[in-house]
Amino acid sequence: MTAPAIDARSVVKRYGAFEALRGVSLAIEQGEFFGLLGPNGAGKTSLISIVAGLSRATSGKVEVMGHDVVDDFRAARRALGVVPQELVFDPFFTVRETLEISSGYYGIRRNDDWIDEILENLDLRSKAGENMRALSGGMKRRVLVAQALVHRPPVIVLDEPTAGVDVELRQGLWNFVRRLNRDGHTIVLTTHYLEEAEELCGRIAMLKQGSIVALDRTESLLHRYAGARLQLRLSGAPLPAALAPLRVAEGSAPAPAGTETLRIDRYADLESVLATLREAGCTIDEMDLQRTDLEEVFVRLMKETR
Repeated sequence: MTAPAIDARSVVKRYGAFEALRGVSLAIEQGEFFGLLGPNGAGKTSLISIVAGLSRATSGKVEVMGHDVVDDFRAARRALGVVPQELVFDPFFTVRETLEISSGYYGIRRNDDWIDEILENLDLRSKAGENMRALSGGMKRRVLVAQALVHRPPVIVLDEPTAGVDVELRQGLWNFVRRLNRDGHTIVLTTHYLEEAEELCGRIAMLKQGSIVALDRTESLLHRYAGARLQLRLSGAPLPAALAPLRVAEGSAPAPAGTETLRIDRYADLESVLATLREAGCTIDEMDLQRTDLEEVFVRLMKETR
């Protein structure tokens, strides 16, 4: 039986009286593109730090590719590449030297061909000879990604990899990461850009206050809250009272006069909504129908699990 890429069993992490992780159990299979989502303070970084060996669980057990992160830490860390949220770099070396040194940490010699390929795919070739101090924030983040990949780990954890980077890098990075996933690498992604998770991840876990509140295939999570948002700009008459229960709040900013957003659970309900509007004398000046996306699922799950 093939070991999971990451296997966390009843993981608890306490910082004094604060419990950051409350018995998290999670198995990520080899070859998955997996999303780990949650609001700030949900426990994502605490879990990643334990997986990476940066901190120890208060209780519970974690394995990477079948290797215990405490008892067999060398093999576990060799199997893992992590792109951290923070921009951490050595200011005394060039980009290429940084990657060569990272290769040396893993005992890898003559790694130039793979380093060249990483530099090319992350659009860093022109910066290879520049000192790390001279790079912009976005370029430094690219180097962090390159460092995580330099030893060709079977498991890659991307912790907010596109935070603060430009659109071009984001597209290039995802093309490269998709290719790595097709080649068999397991990808674990944390991101606040939920459209990225929806597009890329086959399965998703959502954490809140140190506990998993949802764990399912992405399509199943979306199907669980099937339906759509109907955005309307009306004139002639106000929204009829019969449709008021379908209203969806659209944030703190006041909507333009006559603008309404309604939630419909089934596309078949659209016909009856339009009929009700016609009978009330409403004129539809604009209409936009949007399917339920992962962001809406995320918001609803966080509210339901208070």
